[in-house]
Order: sequence, then structure tokens, then C-alpha cells
Amino acid sequence: MPGELPDGEAVPRDGALPPAALEASGRRGFGVYVHVPFCASRCGYCDFNTYTATELGGGASRDEYAETVLAELRLASRVMTKKPEKVDTVFVGGGTPTLLAADDLVRILEAIDDTWGLAPGAEVTTEANPESVDLSYLRTLRRGGFTRISLGMQSTAPGVLRILERQHSAGRAPAAAIEAREAGFEHVNLDLIYGTPGETADDFARSLDAVVAAGVDHVSAYALIVEDGTRLAARMRRGELPYPDDDVAADRYLAADRALTAAGLSWYEVSNWAATPEARCRHNLLYWTGGDWWGLGPGAHSHVGGVRWWNVKHPSAYAKRLAAGETPALARELLTEADRHMEDVMLRVRLAEGLPLATLDEAGRAGAKDALSRGLLEPAAYDAGRIVLTLPGRLLADGVVRDLLT
Repeated sequence: MPGELPDGEAVPRDGALPPAALEASGRRGFGVYVHVPFCASRCGYCDFNTYTATELGGGASRDEYAETVLAELRLASRVMTKKPEKVDTVFVGGGTPTLLAADDLVRILEAIDDTWGLAPGAEVTTEANPESVDLSYLRTLRRGGFTRISLGMQSTAPGVLRILERQHSAGRAPAAAIEAREAGFEHVNLDLIYGTPGETADDFARSLDAVVAAGVDHVSAYALIVEDGTRLAARMRRGELPYPDDDVAADRYLAADRALTAAGLSWYEVSNWAATPEARCRHNLLYWTGGDWWGLGPGAHSHVGGVRWWNVKHPSAYAKRLAAGETPALARELLTEADRHMEDVMLRVRLAEGLPLATLDEAGRAGAKDALSRGLLEPAAYDAGRIVLTLPGRLLADGVVRDLLT
């Protein structure tokens, strides 16, 4: 049965959206997210909506998955009675999208283009685990219209990879990035995780050196977050591993910023650096600046015109609903103006372009003035009417957001 809204309204079986949401859709851009929930094995720190073959228990087929996604896309085309101008960005995430055949990913992209149309110069990204791709696979994606690839590297230190339960070797991620360039990808990202128990400053420095040597034009670096319910969290509760240290994480962040800045990459979001404006992840910027997107796949979230919804999580339940002609949406919520203001501040403050000071209410402006006095905001930007974090401010970004929303 369809889920219930927080205010008690049911999600329509056909997924229909309120007319006001349709009318407002696409004003800040429109993207498509495709969730691929399959993984060859589960990393110890991961709490994403992903499943190994044994966890699926035969309840969903990887071979049939593309057809199931296309069924939701057909539903989406019926729901979006006011078509967006064009699709600005497509992002295929997971899980490990590249466990699907490359031709399946291309087929999904072609169907998105047939349904809504890709804008000229649209950004089309897929995530990939380094061990799940080779040069031939990457060339198929590139010929099929993918423009960007994001590779999960995390570290080049074998001990760190073991603790994170990553399956690739220490050198595979940089090698895969080089193969992606050879396949014709102009935009290549490598993801790093820092602050893993046992990681040394030298371990992280070598990981940064490998990223720079690979010649990628985008790097994401995130502090390790220990999520409840993961194997890593269980090991820490048992005392087998120490919990991450905030001071160590701050040191690692500063090291990342120094190394990446020296290599010609500039931060544009607290955890993301790019070599040029064109190298920035436009799909993530769509999220961060209040754009609209349709999320395809189990557990995927969507946002259109102030309505946010999320699909059932398990691939079998997702497929069954679509086979029955029903929306896979589990629940949805209508964002209030207060909700949208809060999220706008939370996300835009993390961007290098910052947030207009005029966006804040009187209490928020007082919080901004206090943050400025503590060296957390750029004085020149503040004088020009914008909130922009300094390097110390980036380290304390969550605290700055709290000050601006009090």
C-alpha cells in the first residue's frame, strides 16, 4: 500500500504530484538520479541502501534491473505532466552501478533522453568501484554519453583499506582514473576518506600524492563517519578499534586542502575540490542550490517543486510495486517555507560562493556577525553582503550553520 504523508495524506498510487509542485518544477534546474543497489561485498563502514547477492536472497535480479528502472521512468513521465525544460544532470550512484553491464547503463541514459531530453552539454556521471571497471567498459560508457566518472578510492594505504573492508588493491583506484582518461573521460573524480583508525599522517599524504599523480580534475574528501548498524561501529563498540578523533580529522582536512590547492584544485564545497569551474559536480550543485530531481530506484529520494519523496528500499518491493502499476514511493512531504530556508542555509553556507547575508533573519545576521568576529567568515565577502567560510570556518561549518539558524 502507498505510504502515509507526515500530515496524514496518502501518496497516490499513481504518484501524482500537486499542481503547484508541477508548476514550480525546474526553476532551479532539473536532474535525474539513478540508484543501483548492488554491491559485490559490503564495506564495513557503509550504511547505504545496498545489497550483496546473498542479502538479496534471489528476490531481485541484477540482469533485469535496467528494465525495472525503465518502468519507473515511464511512471515519472506520466507524473511530470509539465515537462522540465531539459535534464541538466544525470547521476548514477549506489551501490556499485558498474556491476551492471555497461550497455544497461547506456540504455537507461538513452531512455532518460527519450523521456525528457538531455540539455546540450548535460553532465552525466556514474560512480564506480575501481575493481569493477576496465578500459573496455569505460570506453562503452563514454561512447554511450557518460561525461564524468567518480571512483571510490578512499585510501592507498593497505591497512586502511583492510579496516574499511575495501576490495581493491592500493594502486587500483589511481590506475582506473588513468584508464578513464584514456577512455575519453574529461572529468574524473577520486573519493577519499580520512580519519580511519590506524591511518597515519604519512598514509594520508601518500594517498593525496597518488590522487595528484593520477591527474584527476576533481577530488572529494570526507571524514570517516561511523554509522550505527555497520560492522565498523560494532568493532568500535567492542573496543577492537578506537573511535575517530576530531583533532586528527581536522589535521587531515588541512593537509588535503594544502595538497590539493598546491596541485591547482580549488575548493567549491567544504568537502570538494575542482581544477576548473567546468570540473565541479553540477549534479551535486543542483542538490545544494535547491534544484529539482527525480530519483529512480529503490530507496531513491526525489524533489520536485517543494515536494520531497522517497521510494521503498528493498529492490524486490520496488520491482513488485512497479509491476503492479503503482508508484514505488513509500512516503513524501511538502516542504514549508521554513524547511526550505533552513535547508538553503545549511547547504549554501558550505559552498565557496556562500550565501547572501540578506537571506538571514535578524537572529541569523547576529550569528553571522559573531562568526565573523571569530575569524570563521571572510571579511571582504561579508562587507559585500555574502557569507563565505574561511578555512577555519570550513572546519567548523556545522557550528556556523547552527549560529545562522538560531
